[in-house]
Amino acid sequence: MTNDAVTLEVGQKAPDFEAEITNGEKIKLSDVLSSGEKVILYFYPKDSTPGCTVQACDFRDNYSILQDAGFKVIGVSKDSSKSHQKFIDKHDLPFDLIVDSEIELHQLYGVWREKMNYGKTYMGTSRSTFVIDTDGNLISVAYNVRASGHVERLLKELV
Repeated sequence: MTNDAVTLEVGQKAPDFEAEITNGEKIKLSDVLSSGEKVILYFYPKDSTPGCTVQACDFRDNYSILQDAGFKVIGVSKDSSKSHQKFIDKHDLPFDLIVDSEIELHQLYGVWREKMNYGKTYMGTSRSTFVIDTDGNLISVAYNVRASGHVERLLKELV
């Protein structure tokens, strides 16, 4: 098992994508950006797990601040739309979640990485966040972020 994931950096163009969100509609990064919104694209391992719930609820609780600053929040995991909908409903999440069951978006952004837990090595989602300006440039890149306090750190950086 090798970790040949791409590593994106601030200043690079964010990879454009078209992906399915929870309700089955498609979302295209370049369309969102051309509407004048900046994007916070965050990848998380699994719906309804403790760390992912903390992170999603932090984004929810700060959503209006981020929205007022011109940001659209979009979450991504490899969970199904059914799982996403339960997660959204249970925690009243006001933002879209992308269904990336084939991990194409994970690979495009370099978040499908080698991980280790209890001495076992496996491939999984590296909790990561990418902030993209309206020109499509990465203005913040953070791999392996901690769920707790992450949104607070982002707010200090962005707002």
